[in-house]
Amino acid sequence: MEKQMEPWEWPDAHWQKLVDRVRAGRSLRPTHWPDGKRCAVALSFDSDHESNELRDGGKSIGRLSWGQYGNRVAVPRIRKLLHRHGVRASFYVPAVIAKMYPDEQRQLVADGHEIGIHGWIHELNSVLPAANERDLMMRAADVLEQVTGIRPVGLRTPSWDFSDATLAIEKEMGLLYDSSLMADEDCYELLLEGRPSGVIEVPVEWIRDDAVYFMMNRFQSLRPYTAPADVMNIFAREFDGAYEDGGLFQLTMHPHIIAYRSRIWILEEIIRMAQAKGDVWFATHAEVAQWVKSHGAEA
Repeated sequence: MEKQMEPWEWPDAHWQKLVDRVRAGRSLRPTHWPDGKRCAVALSFDSDHESNELRDGGKSIGRLSWGQYGNRVAVPRIRKLLHRHGVRASFYVPAVIAKMYPDEQRQLVADGHEIGIHGWIHELNSVLPAANERDLMMRAADVLEQVTGIRPVGLRTPSWDFSDATLAIEKEMGLLYDSSLMADEDCYELLLEGRPSGVIEVPVEWIRDDAVYFMMNRFQSLRPYTAPADVMNIFAREFDGAYEDGGLFQLTMHPHIIAYRSRIWILEEIIRMAQAKGDVWFATHAEVAQWVKSHGAEA
């Protein structure tokens, strides 16, 4: 049997092929935002709810109840806050959760928010055969359309787990954008094996995600905790930098993490900070992607 090569033994063509499968292409930072706004703010929520436990085959009543908090308390609290400030956002919803809580999704759409694809049951794409990933993604899109009456145009892969097949499937589905990758702070077009895919990336980053600071699992070593004031400081500095650059401030949150009484103020303070500037455009991820597709320019 031929010995499997170690990474340091790979020929150049091998690592180059791995790197080139999905890459950042042309920058799509626009020369201007709508109505002369200086900066865009795209708030997002991954409504994982019970799917975090279900996707691993888990049966923990405690963790399932944590997921139910997302629907029972968190999303209503977030909806009220966003309505109070007149801000719309994007919610990424696994199909199983959309089927479990259809009224939640319909209410969000009625409020003017976007519902995006977030897998079937929050599965990890990188461990799935490509055919299974394709089937689940397409069925997930169908479920969201059936529940909300609107066909989703964007995908956020569960856990930002982007496989070799993901972009090709997104392209086949005709999706406008993805929001799972981290090659820039502003939007860009994704390249598939060196060729423009037509899919726009609205980039994420762990530093702009509430889960890395607050997520906890008592049966594992995952027990990070950062004081809410410190998280607010990080998010605020990220916003200040985006505003100074005239770029995009994208933020990822999870209802069952951010909506507790001691944390929800972070979201409200970010909104107040941005609104106080007077020239910030709050938009869904789909609206940002559509704008940069029409108005983006080479960096």
